Amino acid sequence: MSQFFTEEGSAQAVNARMGADVEPRLKIVMASLVKHLHAFIKDVQLTQEEWEAAIGFLTRTGQICGNERQEFILLSDTLGASMLVDALNHRRPAGATENTVLGPFHVVGAPEREMGASITLDGKGETCAFEGRVVDINGNPVAGARLDVWSDNPDGFYDVQQPGIQPQWNNRGIFTTGDDGHYRFIGIKPVSYPIPDDGPVGKMLAALGRHPYRPAHMHFIVTAPGFEKIVTHTFAGDDAYLNSDAVFGVKETLVAPFERASDGNTVWRSPFDFVLTPVGGSGTAGA
Repeated sequence: MSQFFTEEGSAQAVNARMGADVEPRLKIVMASLVKHLHAFIKDVQLTQEEWEAAIGFLTRTGQICGNERQEFILLSDTLGASMLVDALNHRRPAGATENTVLGPFHVVGAPEREMGASITLDGKGETCAFEGRVVDINGNPVAGARLDVWSDNPDGFYDVQQPGIQPQWNNRGIFTTGDDGHYRFIGIKPVSYPIPDDGPVGKMLAALGRHPYRPAHMHFIVTAPGFEKIVTHTFAGDDAYLNSDAVFGVKETLVAPFERASDGNTVWRSPFDFVLTPVGGSGTAGA
């Protein structure tokens, strides 16, 4: 093979330039990236104009990034890459609660609340009781599990998107289970909302004939000593965008019932159990 760059041997020419002392994992990742990138360019017969458009798109994506916005993560989300990376890194046994994307609106330091308390500080929206159990893969209750929860308001905005309009910590809280593993708190039935679509990613979605909406969901981070952390949502099963989530975050096992409450204390009730997997083991039921 020629030592010079040729169309036929383009990927090989680039990968041959890597040094002998490159960190092994970096070598594997970069060699595969170059191989697939060159194969893609050849597959679509990329034109000079298309290459320039791609460079411009990536430049604008970087330029809009800042402390409050990460457009590259949004790009990863909308291309399904974020969910694929998560799936590869969080394989769990059947029956265990699945992960989904974290989203950009989690805030560290939400207030600890008493079990059963309301997280809705502005009194807006249709009230909903979120309740269920945190258990291990064999159905045993997990005491001391912490549930960090947050959602949008009835207008589709999180509190951090509307400082001065929503109270700080609106629709957020942390709850800790007792010996029975049960949890319960009062929030609102969440609503669907669009991801930020005023930047390069939004223009990409429009060009592809895709909408920017996420189906209604409640966020959960569930942690307990000795168990894998769960980063997930529960989705409203009646949402119009359930089958077309802009960031591909919906999994069938995460679709939760939202039932009209019969006790008169809330408008809705959403039961859902979280099944944790032990750290360092498959946790297969019956093991």
